[in-house]
Amino acid sequence: MDDAVTTHQAEEDARNESVLIWVNGALKPRPEALVSVYDSGFMLGDGVWEGLRLYDGHWAFLDEHLDRLFEAAKAIDLEIGMDAGALADALEETRAANGMETDAHARLMVTRGVKSRPFQHPGLSVSGPTIVIIMEHSRPSIPRPIHLATVPHLRGLPMTQDPKLNSHSKLNCILACIAAEKAGADEALMLDIHGFVNTTNACNFFIVRKGEVWTSTGDYCMNGITRAKVIDLCRENAIPVFEKNYSLVAAYSAEEAFLTGTFGAQTPVGEIDGRRIGDGQMGPVTRRLRGLYKDLVAREGAG
Repeated sequence: MDDAVTTHQAEEDARNESVLIWVNGALKPRPEALVSVYDSGFMLGDGVWEGLRLYDGHWAFLDEHLDRLFEAAKAIDLEIGMDAGALADALEETRAANGMETDAHARLMVTRGVKSRPFQHPGLSVSGPTIVIIMEHSRPSIPRPIHLATVPHLRGLPMTQDPKLNSHSKLNCILACIAAEKAGADEALMLDIHGFVNTTNACNFFIVRKGEVWTSTGDYCMNGITRAKVIDLCRENAIPVFEKNYSLVAAYSAEEAFLTGTFGAQTPVGEIDGRRIGDGQMGPVTRRLRGLYKDLVAREGAG
């Protein structure tokens, strides 16, 4: 296998060594941006997060990201202690302090806070929540289409750990990624409990067949904001799009495949389980959707 590629691969940027990180209301140099070993997020993965992308001075689809954060926090019965406006102000404070105008990525994390003892009961979280904003200069640098390998790890039922939650507990996806790398691929293609194609360990997944764009039903995947924008763009621009069950047979014979996510927007897939997809490069539908998405982000920022 050639050098591995990830959907979050970015150009090296020396400025990131001196970024300021927002920790519970204070901006701290990177080496001093620390949380307790008793923090619920460190100890148990008890928390939720959002990833946001900065384009020309504005955070793309900020309201939708904050709505999803509060929805997830309510689902796990976590009181954030700040409203959406205050979190937006914190993002702006961190952006301005780091002099960032575009090509930046923010990870906004909220945990249940510091525990009094090292056990799982949420009532032991006596100080919190812990809120952190990590912001980096980040220009995607993905030198070739992504290679995927199907793995045995599934996107599971919502009564175990709902895959729609952007939770700190990512071990299932990490194990899937490890399995894919051991198979010689960049990322994992994960199936749902019925054996239908679902998503990767990090992004939502789409294929293109005979001019139609297909993605999973969404029942077992992250409710991706970029995913939703791509579906909307297809509908607005007369590109047939379907949320449906389909198997690996359909994926292997697709003309194109691509991933969606906040960081990479639309990332082409060149290979699945050693089978080349189309000509192995970005296809025309993916390229068109990239352009439509870029225009959408620009309009949203101007508005």
